[in-house]
Amino acid sequence: MDKRVLRWTAWATLAAFSCGCGGGAIKRTTKVSPQAKPVVKEATREELLEKYNQFAEGVKSVNATVELKPTAGSKYSGVIEEYHEVKAFLLAERPVDIRMIGQAPLIGKTIFDMTSDAETFRVWIPSKNKFLVGPVALERTSEKPIENLRPQHLLDALLWPQVRKEESVLFEEFNDETSRYYILTVLRGGYRTEILRKIWFDRSELRVSRLQTYGPRGVLLSDVRVSDWQPLVSDQEHPGGAAAGVEAFPRAIRIERPHDDYQLDLQITKLNLNEDLPQERFKLEQPAGSEVVHVGEKSGEARP
Repeated sequence: MDKRVLRWTAWATLAAFSCGCGGGAIKRTTKVSPQAKPVVKEATREELLEKYNQFAEGVKSVNATVELKPTAGSKYSGVIEEYHEVKAFLLAERPVDIRMIGQAPLIGKTIFDMTSDAETFRVWIPSKNKFLVGPVALERTSEKPIENLRPQHLLDALLWPQVRKEESVLFEEFNDETSRYYILTVLRGGYRTEILRKIWFDRSELRVSRLQTYGPRGVLLSDVRVSDWQPLVSDQEHPGGAAAGVEAFPRAIRIERPHDDYQLDLQITKLNLNEDLPQERFKLEQPAGSEVVHVGEKSGEARP
């Protein structure tokens, strides 16, 4: 008898909820006005490739002033270190030249000066009176994540590599709760096909929002997010002549290097594109009296 009463009570409770008895209805419908609905644009694989390559081919050099905030460490390393924002001056020119000088706010004191070319990176740290030199291809060697920062890590975020015609490219859609994307996946050929990079397009504007670069065996080397696209409004921003397809440039850039265990946030405050940059501006000589540290030679450790 008790079992029948309990069974009947359970069914009555479910019926009450499903009918909205004893209170307000559980289901609610919220109407979204047409103006509030996100715009979702359509594009083909070929259209996106053309759009990307126009930008990549059009940006030949970058001369920028940025507000830089590096963050080293992560929940995976168990150490999270925050570093104060610094003002930095960036020079980058195809194919591989880059230089960045960081200064303390207000006083303008140089915190670091770093440069790299096709083969070698050089980093001058005045506070430690050390001059670091190492090969560009060097992988992580320091237990202190912020010491893994290399100037060449910024290259792909500023000077995008072109997608060549002979490269295989996959095309897909991706949706989350707030946005919709197109993704172009560029493959690396050879003995085993692997992912080389992924290019994300935000479908609200059909602009690139994310660039991911992969190494062998699917290792995520770099995850770059770009936003705050602003039009190039004056000839001063592209004195070398802006090519077709370079009508805007992202002013907010976040670079994540998961295996180097650090992150860089850049906010561009001043920008000049396609200037003629003399090679002398990329040269960094060892300051007199500084200690030279050769990074990653043979043993994979820094040595004085």
